[in-house]
Amino acid sequence: MATAMAPLQSAVYSKLNAAPSLAGRVYDQVPEPAPFPFITIGSITEFPDDSHDAQGLNALVTIHVWSQAPGASELYDLFAAVDAALDRVPLTVTGFRDVFIKHTQHQTLDDPDPRTRHLNAQYRVHMTKE
Repeated sequence: MATAMAPLQSAVYSKLNAAPSLAGRVYDQVPEPAPFPFITIGSITEFPDDSHDAQGLNALVTIHVWSQAPGASELYDLFAAVDAALDRVPLTVTGFRDVFIKHTQHQTLDDPDPRTRHLNAQYRVHMTKE
């Protein structure tokens, strides 16, 4: 099975950083200290999805949105920008073709720090190995 983890993470990172409201706020590993709000690329889970003549993959990419602003508006606005940057948009993943990304779910989570708000979202990516 071919893996797309590294090129997929790179493609998602590039797509998010290309959005003006998200540029400079996207991390793979958050530096200490990082100013809020920010977005992190979380886990990637892959599932083989081969056809008769090609290797295919389905992947779930988790995106985390973090805020310490009072209320939830900033968190929701950042998520809306993430969703606009990723959901059903063209995505180029090196070594793969027929790439399609679609939002599947999101949820807010309680953080142990009561000042911090957290939302995670999952995106399903379908692709075929070149």
